[in-house]
Amino acid sequence: MTMMERTFPVLESLWPERWRRLFDFDLDLGLGGWLRVEEFADADTLVVRAEMPGIDPDKDVEVTVSGGMLHIRATRSERKEDTTKGGYRSEFRYGTLERDVLLPEGVTGEDVNASYTDGILEIRVPMPKAPEVTKVAITHKAG
Repeated sequence: MTMMERTFPVLESLWPERWRRLFDFDLDLGLGGWLRVEEFADADTLVVRAEMPGIDPDKDVEVTVSGGMLHIRATRSERKEDTTKGGYRSEFRYGTLERDVLLPEGVTGEDVNASYTDGILEIRVPMPKAPEVTKVAITHKAG
């Protein structure tokens, strides 16, 4: 038996839950609604991934393109209820997470594809082809 169990039995039962909530950053709004993403190039495609476990992408996620930016917005609401012989406990979390990602010049919304698999939102953006360089001949005028 630990000293905490002997002196504060109620605190001992709450302690793990308090630590879990303190360090639970998966989609917690404790970071000001900032959605963490990873960005990388896969051949000629920009890939943006965001972890969104427990979110219904059809209802809770919006991906838009405007002004050369990719906008990702997710709304989360979670409710947890525990009923035990000793009582009832209800806890809920809700809020909005957002992230804007600068897109390469020339990308339009029609170029962007998004999918959601196993709690991961993946957005793929084909990189625009570099414009061909055409050398222009310079003519000389007598003058």
